[in-house]
Amino acid sequence: MAIPAQVLTAPHDATGLSSAQAAERLKRVGPNRLIPALQRAMALQFLLHFKNPLVLTLLVASGISALTGDASGALIIGFIVLMSVTLDFVQSYRAGQAADRLALQVAVTATVLRDGMPGELPVARLVPGDVVLLSAGNLVPADARVLQARDFFVNQAQLTGEPYPVEKRPLAGASAQAPQNEGVTDHLDADTSAQDLVFMGSSVVSGSARVLLERTGSNTALGQIALSLSRPAPSTAFELGTRRFGMLIMRLTLLLVLFTLLVNVALQRPLLESFLFAVALAVGLTPELLPMVVSVTLTRGALRMASLNVIVKRPSAIQDLGAMDVLCTDKTGTLTEARIRLERHVDASGADNPQVLALAYLNSYFESGLKSPLDDAILAHADMDVSDWVKIDEVPFDFERRRVSVLVECAACRRLVVKGAPEDVLRLCTHYQDPAGQTVALNAAAQTRINALFDSLSEDGFRVLGIAWHDVALDHPHAVVSDESALIFAGFAAFLDPPKTSAGQAIHAMAASGVAVKIVTGDNERVTRHVCTQLGVPVQGVLTGSELTALNDDALRARVASVNLFCRVNPAQKNRVILALKNRGHVVGYLGDGINDAPSLHTADVGISVDGAVDVAKQAAAMILLEHDLMVLHAGVLEGRRTFGNVMKYIMMATSSNFGNMFSMAAATLFLPFLPMLPLQILLNNLLYDVSEVTLPLDHVDAEDLAQPRHWDMGFIRNFMLSIGPISSLFDFLTFFLLIRLFDAQASMFRTGWFVESMATQVLVIFVIRTRRNPLRSQPDRWLALTSLAVVATAMALPFTILAPYLGFTPLPLAYFGLLAALVASYLLVVEGGKQWFYRHQTKA
Repeated sequence: MAIPAQVLTAPHDATGLSSAQAAERLKRVGPNRLIPALQRAMALQFLLHFKNPLVLTLLVASGISALTGDASGALIIGFIVLMSVTLDFVQSYRAGQAADRLALQVAVTATVLRDGMPGELPVARLVPGDVVLLSAGNLVPADARVLQARDFFVNQAQLTGEPYPVEKRPLAGASAQAPQNEGVTDHLDADTSAQDLVFMGSSVVSGSARVLLERTGSNTALGQIALSLSRPAPSTAFELGTRRFGMLIMRLTLLLVLFTLLVNVALQRPLLESFLFAVALAVGLTPELLPMVVSVTLTRGALRMASLNVIVKRPSAIQDLGAMDVLCTDKTGTLTEARIRLERHVDASGADNPQVLALAYLNSYFESGLKSPLDDAILAHADMDVSDWVKIDEVPFDFERRRVSVLVECAACRRLVVKGAPEDVLRLCTHYQDPAGQTVALNAAAQTRINALFDSLSEDGFRVLGIAWHDVALDHPHAVVSDESALIFAGFAAFLDPPKTSAGQAIHAMAASGVAVKIVTGDNERVTRHVCTQLGVPVQGVLTGSELTALNDDALRARVASVNLFCRVNPAQKNRVILALKNRGHVVGYLGDGINDAPSLHTADVGISVDGAVDVAKQAAAMILLEHDLMVLHAGVLEGRRTFGNVMKYIMMATSSNFGNMFSMAAATLFLPFLPMLPLQILLNNLLYDVSEVTLPLDHVDAEDLAQPRHWDMGFIRNFMLSIGPISSLFDFLTFFLLIRLFDAQASMFRTGWFVESMATQVLVIFVIRTRRNPLRSQPDRWLALTSLAVVATAMALPFTILAPYLGFTPLPLAYFGLLAALVASYLLVVEGGKQWFYRHQTKA
C-alpha cells in the first residue's frame, strides 16, 4: 500500500537532527499523532455550547418576542441563556485543561537523538528525519527505516494480524545516510514484509535498533488506516448510563411539553406565550447541567487521584474503577516487593553448583531482549568475566515457549545456553550433568528426582528457572527454535521475592469493599500458594494454564468465579480469564506492566498499569499508578465511588424535586386562568437552581456509599423519581391552594409566591437527598451549603429589588414567609420519610 505524504529529510547521519531542525519541521508537519486533535479557538469552543437544541429554541423564541414588541423580556431571556451557557463553558473548559495537564504526565516517550545526544521526548514531538533508539518493550513511534539492529524482533499484528514476531534488520549494503535533498522523497510503501521497515503501532519484542523516522502522524501506514476507518471509541458503561438517563428525561420532557402546549392552545391563550412557556418547561425539565457536573466531577476525581499517585488517562475510567468488583493482578511487584534476588543455583542433585550460575550468567548477559528482574538478579549476584565469550545469535523469549536461548562461542567451543520455565526446559532435555560434571542420560528415575527438587524449591517460596545447554558445530551459523532440543540439564536458579507487608492488608481491604482480587500469574502454583499463605490470603481455588487449555469458554465461565489463583498462564489465557469474568456480568480491572499484559489491559473494563511499565502497557491502560501498591489502588477505588456518588446526587435531584416542580407547573395550567409562571421566571428558576448545584462535585460522600461497587441502575432512578417526585408536586398544589385561599393571589403575586416556594424546596431538598442517612448526621461540603443557602436567599430577595417589575414579580407580604417556612420544613420532613421508606423497600427487594 503506497502512502502519499510529504516526508521532510535533510543532510544528516545516524546521529539525528539538531534541535533547530526538529523545531522547524514540527511547525511544518505537525505533531506525531494519528488524527491530530483540533485545537479550536476559545471563542469557537464557547459558541459550540449554543448547539444545544433547547438553547437554540430559546434564542429563536427570544427573537420572536423582541419582534412582537417585548424587548425587555427578550433581553432578559437572552441574558439568562447566556449565563447558563457561560457557566457550562467555564466549568467544562477548566475541566478539560486539568485533564490535559494530567495526560501529559504519562505521555509515552521515545529515546531520540537530538544534537547527537540521546534524550527522552514525548512521541508527539517526533518529526521525519529523527533517529530513534528502540529496545524491547518500546512502541515504534512512527514509520521508520532500520539503520542498525541487533536481534531486533517486532510484533506488527496491529497492521498485519500476524501474531508472531518478525525480525527486522538493515538491508545489506544500504547506506545509513538519508536522502540529501530537503523536500519530498519517494513514497514509503507500507510493505510490512520489508526487512528494513518498521511501522507505527508495532511493539518491540526483543533486541535493539536505531531507526530513521520517515513518516509521522496521519501519514504513517497506521494513520492512513485510521483516517479511512476512523470510528469513535466504544462507549463505556458510564457513558451508556448517562445516555440512557438522557433518553428517559427526553421522553418525559416531550410528553409533558406536548401536554402543556395542547392545553394552552385549547384554552385559547396567546400562542407565543404558550410556546415560550412550553419551551421554558422543557429547559426546566432538562438536566442541562449534567454534562458539566459529570465533567467537573470526573476531573476533580482525577485530580484527587493524582494526589494519591494515580494518573487517570481517561476520566470516565474513574467511574468504571468505582464499579469494579473483580481485580485481576500479577503477583510480582504487587503482592511481592519486586526486589528479586538469586538465592541458590543448584544442580540436579540439589547441591549449589557454580557451573549453573556461570551458564545462567552467560544467558542473561548476552540476552538482548527486555531483561526481566530475574536477569537483573543473576547479573547482580556475581561479577563474572565473560570477555572470552562472543555472542553469535539469539532465539528471543516469547510467551509460548517461555524461554530464551543464546548462541555463544569461546575458543573452539560454540554453545547454546537455554534459560526458561523449568517444566518447558526439562521437557527438551535428554541428559543431565551430575555433581562430578559428567553427562548422564535423563532416565525416568532422574526425571522424578529433578521434578521433586523443583517442587521442593517452589513450596519453599522460590521462583525457579531451568538452565540447560548443549554444544553445536563450530560452523553452526544461527540459533533457531529447533536447536532447543536434546539439551543437557544443568540445574535450577532459585530466586526469592519477599511478600509486601501491605499486600495482605490491601487484599482484605479490597474484599471488604466488595472487590475480589484474583491473581493471574505466569508463576507456578506452589510459589503463588506460598506467597498467599505468608500474606494470610485464603486460596479458594487454583487453575493452571494447562487446565485452562482443556476448558472451553462455557466451562471456564462456570469455574472462573470460584477460583482466585490462575497460575502458569500465558497472555492469551489471561485474556480468556478476563473475558469469562466479564461475561458473568463482573466489572473487571486488570493490573499489569509487561508486554504480555497489553491485551488484558485493553480487554478489561479498567486497564491499570504503572509508571515504570513498558510503553505498550502504558498505552493500553486507562490509569497509571505512580506507586506499584494495592493500597494506592484501593484508595483509587473509593475515589471512583465518591465521584459516581456525586453524579448520582445530581441525577436524583433532577428526577425528583425538579421534575416534580415542572410537573406541577404543567398540571396547574388545567385550572388556572393564567400561566402559573412566566417563561422568563421558569428560566430564572432553572438558572438559579443550576448555580446552587455547581459545587455538588465538591460534596462529601457517606462511608456506606463507598462500601460496595456501584453501577448505573435505571430502575433505581425511575423508582426514586416516582417515589419522591409526587411529594414535591403535592406541596406545590398545597402552595397553590394557600396562595389563592389565604392571600387571594392574582397572577403576579401567585407567580412570585410560587417562584420563591419552588426555589426553596427545590434547592434545600439537596440536603435530604444527598445522603441515605438522617441529614443531621451527614455534613455537606461547606461550599455546597453556602451556594444553596445563597441561592434561596437571592430568590426571596428578588421580589423586593428594582429588577422585580422586569421579572414579573411583586413584593410578598411578611405573613407569606412564615407560611413558607412551615411549608418548607414540612416538605423536607415528608421527603425524609419517603426517602427512608424507599431505601428500606429497595433493601428488601
